[in-house]
Formats: sequence, structure tokens, C-alpha cells
Amino acid sequence: MKKRSLSIRGHMTSISLEDEFWHELGQIARERGVSVASLVDEIDSKRAGGLSSAIRLFVLKTVKSDCNISN
Repeated sequence: MKKRSLSIRGHMTSISLEDEFWHELGQIARERGVSVASLVDEIDSKRAGGLSSAIRLFVLKTVKSDCNISN
């Protein structure tokens, strides 16, 4: 697990994510044509708990949704 720093709405924040989640988050951002910071900003604006947890849940939900579409 690595700690990474991002600027969200003009302030720096750090998140701790496993490499696998970070990779998938980057993949989702590329597919949507946005930066990782923009995607994290979107997740941040809708979260109820901690940011790292919200990102993991977002990635899991997105990956599961993509798997259901392709099956």
C-alpha cells in the first residue's frame, strides 16, 4: 500500500491505496478521458466515509458493472 498526494479543489490531500486499486482507478480515469485528480474529486463529492475507502468502493462497483456488461 502506498500513500499518494493529490490536489482536490485546490487543497492537497493524501490517500493510501493498494497498487491494484490505484492502477484500476487510473484505467477508469483514462477510459473516461479525465485526470485521476478529477475522478477523485468526483468520488470525494459523493462520499459518506473516508476517501480511500470511497475510492476502493467506487473502483469495485465500476469493475463489477463493467464485468456485467461484457457478460
